[in-house]
Amino acid sequence: MNTWRNVSLAVTTAALTKVLTDGEGFTLYRFDEDTAEPPASNCEGDCAKAWPAVPARNAEAAAGTDASLIGEVTRGDGTKQLTVAGRPMYRYAEDTGPGDAKGQAVGGTWFAAAPDGRKAPVNADGPSAAEQAGRAGLSVREVPELGDMVVDKRGMTVYRFKKDSAWPMKSACTGDCLKKWPVVPPVSKNDVAGVTTKGFVTFDRPDGVQQQSLDCWPLCAFSGDAEPGDTNGQEAGRTCQAVSPHAKLVGAST
Repeated sequence: MNTWRNVSLAVTTAALTKVLTDGEGFTLYRFDEDTAEPPASNCEGDCAKAWPAVPARNAEAAAGTDASLIGEVTRGDGTKQLTVAGRPMYRYAEDTGPGDAKGQAVGGTWFAAAPDGRKAPVNADGPSAAEQAGRAGLSVREVPELGDMVVDKRGMTVYRFKKDSAWPMKSACTGDCLKKWPVVPPVSKNDVAGVTTKGFVTFDRPDGVQQQSLDCWPLCAFSGDAEPGDTNGQEAGRTCQAVSPHAKLVGAST
């Protein structure tokens, strides 16, 4: 949890409304005892072990968010911490996987961060934390008119980038493309329901990010999908399609 790569922010939805995540899909939080004007962190010592500060190095704004809100603050130990709208950003040590939001409302002072740096409220219409906990890392959802397709633990549609290759395993989605089509992080083979485990391997990308694959095809999500079951990425720009349980392109024969 304390090993950080460059921070690329994203926006996702789960049991909460839209929240900020880092490039690995982990929820970012804000602390009520911090200040935004001027930016200052009041989480040190044991607090910082439970709530690791998000480093400011090379941070990039999430697609569709206001880049001017991104900043940094110098902590007591001299390190630079990411701020959004002046609010210092943290992870929660008990969040063990992308999409977890176990830190929401902890102690009545910790809250997931919305894209504008404000507190993210609970989304009564979204899946509950219990529902998410019962869903496999990769499973199957039936979508009207499209049929069965693979979804992640949050119920979000999984895609394949048409320009990728399975053998040799290679991704043509790099740089700004990854902001629009973030990778699906590694999933345990034991955490799969109804989905093929053929070619179920982790792709070590040249940029250092690990990406899950099915039948050796790298998997991605779509930043334009806001709710579980959305398929806005299907044929978006004619570059990606949803994935069937057998790792085929939904609506195609190959």
